Amino acid sequence: MNILIIGGGGLIGQKLAHKLIDKGELRGQEITGMVLADIVDPALPDAPFPISAASCDIGEPEAVAGLIDKDIDVIYLLAAVVSGQAESDFDIGMRVNLHGTLNVLERCRALETTPVVVFTSSMAVFGGDVPDPIEDWTIPNPQTSYGTQKAIGELLVNDYSRKGFIDGRAFRLPTISVRPGKPNLAASSFMSSIFREPLNGQEAICPVDRDFAHFYLSPRRCVDNLICGAEIDGDAMGTSRTMMMPGRTWTIGQMIDAMTAVAGSEPARLIRFEDQPEIQAIVKGWKFDLNPAKALSLGLSADESFEENIRYYLEDDLPRA
Repeated sequence: MNILIIGGGGLIGQKLAHKLIDKGELRGQEITGMVLADIVDPALPDAPFPISAASCDIGEPEAVAGLIDKDIDVIYLLAAVVSGQAESDFDIGMRVNLHGTLNVLERCRALETTPVVVFTSSMAVFGGDVPDPIEDWTIPNPQTSYGTQKAIGELLVNDYSRKGFIDGRAFRLPTISVRPGKPNLAASSFMSSIFREPLNGQEAICPVDRDFAHFYLSPRRCVDNLICGAEIDGDAMGTSRTMMMPGRTWTIGQMIDAMTAVAGSEPARLIRFEDQPEIQAIVKGWKFDLNPAKALSLGLSADESFEENIRYYLEDDLPRA
């Protein structure tokens, strides 16, 4: 079993690689090789099998052709330009999120090996006039360039699977929190920074009010779900390979209360509320009442409480912050 993680230098890519190394097998087969690819060479964890790093711009078809060969059994397509950057720089969002996805799928088609492809999409495919609750079969209505690019990617994964070019599955990820590291250009970045920074003794700005509700999942549970998602039999997914990844909806206030329950009252005092209309214009278009029934029926799961999200950060990431 040879695995390729495209976006292997990112948070989820690195955590996924470590978890797969610990697990040692995928889809009932021993892992015998792994490649982590990103725009620059990713860090490589120790592994009991051959593991290598590759730099690859998926916007370049030739680079993708040099990355993916007939020996690859499972491809995790995690690489993306995040929401805020894709909105402010339309060209780079299209190049990576749309054309990059197509380049990967076209390479798989050319090889005629039908690899498993796990594509990470986003809840940003929903927005505007969408009924509540949102189901897996609700028609996407993205209100951002990022959401549009991800929705197109979902359709491509579904059609390439229907044609037998890949064995694909596309998961609409909740907002991942609490993320370690530094803030990025995602519109949702504050949904981690308002917890991460205070837990590290630093001030953080929250651009929405305490009643703002959103759909969340911890990095640890996301990785577990990506592994489970790769192991689902293609026939079990039916005629659509796209589904929501399970998460939980909480308000900012509920999440701050959860942090206080785990870490005491001091971190919450470091959060400063300050309106940022440009962020609100994006995130308030994201819908909140979501029913991830399909993924739940296939074995994926959500965190039980946001207190779990805080504990996972303290256990997995704070010691290295």
